[in-house]
Amino acid sequence: MIVGGGLAGGNAAATLRDEGFGGPVVLISREPVVPFGRPPLSKTYLRSEEDLAGWYVRPPGWYAEHDVDLRSGSSVAAVDPAAHTVVLRSGEELGYHKVLIASGGRNRRLAIPGAELPGIHYLRTVAECDAIKQEAKPGRRAVVVGMGFIGCEVAASLTQLGVQVIAVFPGQAPLQAVLGVQVGGLIGAIHRMNGVELLAHDQVASFEGTERLEAVVTAAGHRIGCDFAVAGIGIEPEVPAVAVAQQNGILADELCRASAADVYVAGDVANHLHPLFGRIRVEHFNNAEKQGAAAARSMLGSTTPYDYVHSFWSDQYEHKIEYVGHVTTWDEFVVRGSVDEGRLVGFYLVDGVVRAAVGLDRGGDPELDLDGEMAACGRLVAMRARPDPGVLADERTDLWSLS
Repeated sequence: MIVGGGLAGGNAAATLRDEGFGGPVVLISREPVVPFGRPPLSKTYLRSEEDLAGWYVRPPGWYAEHDVDLRSGSSVAAVDPAAHTVVLRSGEELGYHKVLIASGGRNRRLAIPGAELPGIHYLRTVAECDAIKQEAKPGRRAVVVGMGFIGCEVAASLTQLGVQVIAVFPGQAPLQAVLGVQVGGLIGAIHRMNGVELLAHDQVASFEGTERLEAVVTAAGHRIGCDFAVAGIGIEPEVPAVAVAQQNGILADELCRASAADVYVAGDVANHLHPLFGRIRVEHFNNAEKQGAAAARSMLGSTTPYDYVHSFWSDQYEHKIEYVGHVTTWDEFVVRGSVDEGRLVGFYLVDGVVRAAVGLDRGGDPELDLDGEMAACGRLVAMRARPDPGVLADERTDLWSLS
């Protein structure tokens, strides 16, 4: 039984069959479509440059052909590990031998005056993206609330569609919490150069309108007239009622196992124990794809720990951000390249150890370019390298030589 038909759940189902499992597989999905990757929802699909077919985990016909019972448009109310049953919100009860909870997350929502007005959007599902697409016409005005990855990518896409964008966010720079002020400042400069107005150190206090959204009022006193708004203020783990250990998601060990027998966890809902980074919950595409597959192999008896060195990417306008590793605080940031030109690799060091690295417009996807610069950064993270910061910053030094 797989609870959740997103990227993690879809890859788990595919891996079970790829690894030769011949028993029944039931995949319960809230989405009305087959499992797919969400990145294009804030980028190419939002801009109507691409459909979702290239992002399907498997083609629509694959599930029936491989005897996977895909329950699209269904959701789970509760998982009972003692009884080995899953209860759907429809009331139907299903038994299982092993269950993977890959139920993902739900959008955090603004609880402020006017928050229920039509014209205020969130982005996670295809339907939510389609609703934003209907709003995004040239010449219209939009307020983007929050400048994390979703906010930044939506702001870029709307701008490319001819929408005038004003972004409101609490930090000093976009993506500051993940990338730091220095790289965040470069991202902010990119958005400004493309016409986005940034209201930093501020937050939305209320929405105004009669029949639908007409204006956004911020805590600093700005009143911004607009046609619609998109809020990207993060997600919360979507956890069905289940008697397992939880803390910021469902706690999972290095084999993707929850605290109850025969219950496994993967994707956005999993707070997993990583051999390098400790206990973390990761909300990115690459993790959902790989952890879903790892959890399936664990369900089949594998004892190989899930030790993927996390990575992600973000496309904004013609610029590409890449990241490998995981760190929330650091005591040294070493730059390789040019801050002035906005092309660099930055290394996040903790006690001299490379814990993560970011690349801005350096090229080479670490998932595909196995000999490239970001792949070398991933290797440095994996081996807990302690290179001399001066050598690390020197572009004459081959990063592979440091590993």
